[in-house]
Amino acid sequence: MIAKLETDGQGGPTVRLFNGPPRPIEVSEEVPLEIHDLTVAYHKKPVLWGIDLSVPKGKLVGIVGPNGAGKSTLIKAVMGLVSLSSGWIKIFGLPYKTSRTRVGYVPQRESVDWDFPVNVMDVVLMGRYGHLGLIQRPTRADRDIARESLEKVKMLPFANRQIANLSGGQQQRVFLARALAQESDLYFMDEPFAGVDAATETAIVTLMQELKDRGKTLLVVHHDLPTARNYFDMLLLLNMRVVAFGPTEQVFTHDLLQATYGGRLTILSEVAHEVKQRAT
Repeated sequence: MIAKLETDGQGGPTVRLFNGPPRPIEVSEEVPLEIHDLTVAYHKKPVLWGIDLSVPKGKLVGIVGPNGAGKSTLIKAVMGLVSLSSGWIKIFGLPYKTSRTRVGYVPQRESVDWDFPVNVMDVVLMGRYGHLGLIQRPTRADRDIARESLEKVKMLPFANRQIANLSGGQQQRVFLARALAQESDLYFMDEPFAGVDAATETAIVTLMQELKDRGKTLLVVHHDLPTARNYFDMLLLLNMRVVAFGPTEQVFTHDLLQATYGGRLTILSEVAHEVKQRAT
């Protein structure tokens, strides 16, 4: 089952579900993210299969689905961190390597080596590297942007603190500041709420809303369904394939959530059947 975002005839978005082969997507430089027929496999086993997606500009999108559904893999595929078995990805109509300076990324905390000897300011300045030449050092303007980014997440007093000596919530705020310092147009956040305190979660939600209000587009991997309903304009329900994608009020339904969280074996069976069909 694949979902396609359309309009309701009055300019508003709506979601439509359909079966059948993926349909071509018209590439537009105004669209932040477009994915066509994306498949990713680990050790010849599909993790993502036949993903078609077109994300509108200025939306706050939650990516939800069960463990092992391919949520983090989708982000890594977009950023060129894993190889594609098939399909293509465009960011503002261009490959990631060409448009990477327009992309900000907040990784999972568990994927970071927190013992690396670096302080908070150095981490945030890493967000400026995409704007610098190969041998160019950060300028005073870059440092001003880094300080402003830390101020936004209320971490400026910790600028000289070793990153390893911060709490989990503080570390997450620093990585949010690094993403802010990138001054991107498209942001990917991989489970930014995992292991943080209530105050940090509120700060993250406020920051995401501010970025959206400035016309930025955000895709956020999220696990908590009750808050997903309140945090996001749109939801991508993912379980190896796109189950549904569209405005939250249309996608957050019992049937679609059941298909996402209860349909793993059915989806694996469908993929296995398609693999067999393609091989014959």
